[in-house]
Amino acid sequence: MKGCFLLVSFALVHHIAGDDYVVSNRRFPKDFKFGTASAAYQIEGGWNADGKGENIWDRSTHLYPEKNSYANGDVACDSYNKWQEDVELLKGMGVSAYRFSIAWSRVLPTGFVNSSNPAGIAYYKNLIAALKANNIEPLVTMHHWDIPTVLEDLGGFLNSDMQEWFLDYARFLFETFGEDIKDWVTFNEPKQTCGQGYGTGELAPNMLMEKPTDYMKLNSKINKKKSNYEDIEAAERNLIFTFGWFGHPINFGDYPEIMKERIANRSLLEGFETSRLPSFTEEEKRIINGTADFICVNIYTSSMVNAIPEPEIRPLSPTRDLDIGTNVFQPDYWEPTITSWFKVVPWGARKLVNWISNQYGHPEIMVTENGYHDNGTVIHDMDTRGRYHKLYLSNLQDALYKDGVNLTGYMAWALTDDFEWQFGYNIQLGLYQVNFTDPDRPRTPKDSSKYYRHVVTTRCLLVDEECID
Repeated sequence: MKGCFLLVSFALVHHIAGDDYVVSNRRFPKDFKFGTASAAYQIEGGWNADGKGENIWDRSTHLYPEKNSYANGDVACDSYNKWQEDVELLKGMGVSAYRFSIAWSRVLPTGFVNSSNPAGIAYYKNLIAALKANNIEPLVTMHHWDIPTVLEDLGGFLNSDMQEWFLDYARFLFETFGEDIKDWVTFNEPKQTCGQGYGTGELAPNMLMEKPTDYMKLNSKINKKKSNYEDIEAAERNLIFTFGWFGHPINFGDYPEIMKERIANRSLLEGFETSRLPSFTEEEKRIINGTADFICVNIYTSSMVNAIPEPEIRPLSPTRDLDIGTNVFQPDYWEPTITSWFKVVPWGARKLVNWISNQYGHPEIMVTENGYHDNGTVIHDMDTRGRYHKLYLSNLQDALYKDGVNLTGYMAWALTDDFEWQFGYNIQLGLYQVNFTDPDRPRTPKDSSKYYRHVVTTRCLLVDEECID
């Protein structure tokens, strides 16, 4: 049984652009894992069915609909009732893995192990059994942003007891499902939970702990005379604050030195007696060091980074962006999608997995999410979504074969269209379209699903005859 800690979020930081690119004609290794990914709240529906407890997204979408595009996941794709159909879609695509999450409040309605829900447990046992019967390996996420509201009312991740609550939950999952699950993901994108769940309040539990700052809007207006070395250092610092924040503790037992130094210095200037970044005890360092068996990373887009003058001190509203002290932006000439912050940057994926590989001693790396945004109405999407997956997969294959990165799998986000958090149903990334106005939630294959099936079954990004082993 292996476990991974999922490092990242949407915006990945790099500092140099790519040139014209030719798609690889090599085949992926025979043991490379191709799959798709999903998350419980985004697809399941059945928000209060069969004894399920309320989670923070149930509460958020019901109390603050304006924060979630006046939509919710009460029904979503109705995968709670249509899981067998979804397994058939996966089988038809030929994938060898499926990443999904277990809704904590579906199996433990209050979050505590003294309140297990047999119906919720049966749902996941049936799903896992069906996947394995079709030679599809489950890759299971323990926590994908949806803790039970009972635990959130007790402070959630701001309560130090959360460590024990989560440990109890993890033990419960191991004891209940462990015989059938080889690979686990502990937390999905913890950076987003910290920054947008408890920081800006954009995501559940919508706790606004800091005032938003417009300092990042400085963009290219700042300090044009700085050296390229300063920009490179700024890009590295941003990577460290983004990935090293979580990657360093589980690989080295402590936060990165640059994080500790900058946050401590700025904390003192802000009037704090100690650093805002908590410190690990020696015992904690020993316990967490080397606890991941492999590294999972979600990749969507990339950004450029500029060095800037040291940001001002804001005692009442310190932020992670101010602590990093860089300018992050995407050039206008990069290929756009329907969302302003999401541009198509395939070469960034290769650079990122190389950075992770070099930083952490060439571990096994799996891309656990990657997908393309549109408005969900496009069925003939080969020139957009299909092309996106082709280019990203080709760059990742370059990292595998040319750079020696130990890349072992790729989970396309997503199998189906779904509830996309604060965007509701306004953006979609699925290989299958879902009609959310039809109570039956019918699935329709997009052209990209047929292309992905070709890739999965031939291990080739081009026409089969053009590929070489």
